Amino acid sequence: MKYTSKHLENIDAMPTAERILFRLKTKGPASTAQLAQELAMTAEAARLQVQKLLAEELIMGAQEASTGAGRPKQNWQLSAAGHARFPDSHAYLTVQLIGSIRQLFGEEGLDRLIAQREGDMRSDYLRACQGQSSIPKKLEKLAGLRAAEGYMARVEKQGKDWLLIEDHCPICAAAQSCQGFCRSELQLFQEVIGDQASVTREEHLLAGARRCVYRIHSLD
Repeated sequence: MKYTSKHLENIDAMPTAERILFRLKTKGPASTAQLAQELAMTAEAARLQVQKLLAEELIMGAQEASTGAGRPKQNWQLSAAGHARFPDSHAYLTVQLIGSIRQLFGEEGLDRLIAQREGDMRSDYLRACQGQSSIPKKLEKLAGLRAAEGYMARVEKQGKDWLLIEDHCPICAAAQSCQGFCRSELQLFQEVIGDQASVTREEHLLAGARRCVYRIHSLD
């Protein structure tokens, strides 16, 4: 099963195994006991689901560093196949096209492509946020747009700041081929938020993190 934005809107209706995959995708590694508790199932039911996902090679073990004399805690995380269940915007074709553009038109041509994409996104995002004067309202609109594009985006309040969290990157393959895609998105978020706040990237999937996280700090 390949997830689409439509699927991700109705998580509770998914089969238990799919809910486990979604939980690991959005919150990171977890033990069998944690999964049982968070998904309101028995420990035995959780073990059976974990074994099923292991057999399908959708998850893999990740031992937590031991803090005492006992055995290291066994956690579970998504495998490459597990991550591939989420939207990827036709990754292989995208990488091929980027390579062709670079070969035919050089880096300048690729920069023009990124600028064109950024311009289209800017128009859409600014139009959607038009009339929203507060940072929370702008972020709510922005997260909704990004979620619809497959980024599994959400907003969390952290002290006086906000975090725009993207648990998935549907253009990850493109960004790996050309990091200009990530650079333009950071600039774009700053333009959408405006002079009210600063936007910085705190976690970056391409730098080894499991997701991308942007901190929005009010300047008022």
